[in-house]
Amino acid sequence: MKLLSMLSLLQGGPLSGQAHPSEGPPDLQGMLMHHILDGSELEFEILGRGFVIPLPHFPPVEIGGITVDLSPTKHVVFMFLAALLCLVVFIPIGRAMRDKYTDRAPSGLANAMEALIVYFRDEVVRRNIGHGADAYTGYILTLFFFILFMNLLGLIPFGSTATGNFMVTGALALVTFLVVEISGMRALGFKGYMRTIFYAPPGLHPVGQAALLVIMTPVEVLGKLTKPFALMIRLFANMMAGHTLVFSLLGLIFMFAGIGTAKWLVAGASVLMVLAIMLLEVFIAFLQAYIFAMLSAVFIGLIRHAH
Repeated sequence: MKLLSMLSLLQGGPLSGQAHPSEGPPDLQGMLMHHILDGSELEFEILGRGFVIPLPHFPPVEIGGITVDLSPTKHVVFMFLAALLCLVVFIPIGRAMRDKYTDRAPSGLANAMEALIVYFRDEVVRRNIGHGADAYTGYILTLFFFILFMNLLGLIPFGSTATGNFMVTGALALVTFLVVEISGMRALGFKGYMRTIFYAPPGLHPVGQAALLVIMTPVEVLGKLTKPFALMIRLFANMMAGHTLVFSLLGLIFMFAGIGTAKWLVAGASVLMVLAIMLLEVFIAFLQAYIFAMLSAVFIGLIRHAH
């Protein structure tokens, strides 16, 4: 189903606004960018008929001297869908655990979610953060499932991967950066936290301490900034690269459409490779959500035990 929707998007027609291949060679680059990047409309197809739903546009507002456009986009819609999925899945499970499974083990989906949550609490949060780790379990789990649902929504027919937008991954990384630094301040105190930026080894000659302060302070500051940057780029690049590769391989079908019988070999090879990559993309969707959540726990643990 996802494969058919991608072929429909690449063909052009009502969804992409591009010409049908019979009217001229398709603009593969334009269609690739149109369907991978963010947009101001939602596109889907039912029984071969394409529909385009334009999203509302709000006048820009000025906040603190900065003009901000708060109009919803395609990726914003799928972010809200991911958040809604989190609520739809976990609110009923939470109520069932509170009311129904108080004296016995849960069953079905609740049992699977309990096993996953306990694994994250014991093997990801507690193992990496240490003492006081349970307070961060909710945040780490929220990160994992929110990112996972955004990744998976990009694999459904006519879906869009919000995590393929570096503004989305950047916002997630910024929140993690704030959580990490505030956790460090609370655990180490103001003086202890400042030592994670301005550190002079005790017992060293004052001249050596001054030299190390000059050299290491910029390094420590850059180290704090590179952690969220790495989180942002890793998630964005992996999700964007996978979808770009899938659409590019499907585009080969239309590039070789007029080359006799060779087009069938190219089409068959493209479809087989895309199917294999789509299976890999499902694994990557889980893996990247896990890596983002795990590294967030690692960074929190590192600063809380900076000594």
